[in-house]
Amino acid sequence: MPTIQANGIDINYKLEGPQDAPTVTLSNSLLTNYTMWDAQIPVLTEKYRVLRYDSRGHGGSQVTPGPYSFELLTEDAHALHQALGIEKTHFVGLSMGGMTGQLLAAKYPELLHSVTLCDTTSRMPHPEIWDDRIAAAQTGGVEAVVEGTLERWFTPAMKSRDPGEIDRITTMIRATTVEGFSASCQAIKALDQTGILSGITTPTLIIVGADDPATTPEMSRIIHAEIKGSELAILPEAAHLANIEQPGAFNDTLMGFLAKH
Repeated sequence: MPTIQANGIDINYKLEGPQDAPTVTLSNSLLTNYTMWDAQIPVLTEKYRVLRYDSRGHGGSQVTPGPYSFELLTEDAHALHQALGIEKTHFVGLSMGGMTGQLLAAKYPELLHSVTLCDTTSRMPHPEIWDDRIAAAQTGGVEAVVEGTLERWFTPAMKSRDPGEIDRITTMIRATTVEGFSASCQAIKALDQTGILSGITTPTLIIVGADDPATTPEMSRIIHAEIKGSELAILPEAAHLANIEQPGAFNDTLMGFLAKH
């Protein structure tokens, strides 16, 4: 897959869909790469030019020394669009990608047709849990956080229903470097962006799994209350990776929103 220099690093990306169509950008979660969006691509590429990229420290993008910050990850996203000559996009981010999306909407509204914030939060209420995860990975490798991560990301029903998909995501987690994981955790640990949300004027959709224990529906309700005119969709029978666990409902919700903007 191609990489491009943006904000001083090599960013791995993929562009697909009609070249003359409006652009949709997809930003991944912690411990994944852009293939986490595979279930969205067939639907999105019918109407949109889709840009997927791996966040710094993930997938095929460059791993740089940490700690990272959301200021840095947001500049990465902005610079990527500049490097590719994309003047306007719909930005969709999940978890860490949604944290990036919040700051992108606050700093660079001129880049965005809309922003969709999925299974994310604007503030980390218990930052100390990230110290434990960093320590576990640095001692036992990324393998040490696999089981706990899968517990948060999927409901028991999903694990029973689609073990092949769970295996695919597990492989993705294991492919993340300890350095990239730890540096990104530092950004998430320090997250405190609730104060910027009221200034966001970009059309905003918030999607969350009803059973998400990591970034709960209550956290999405806070974002919804702060961003004037935003829409909130709570998807039943989905945990943290709602786009993978309930792709049909997720895709319908997202496509309906994008069509309006």
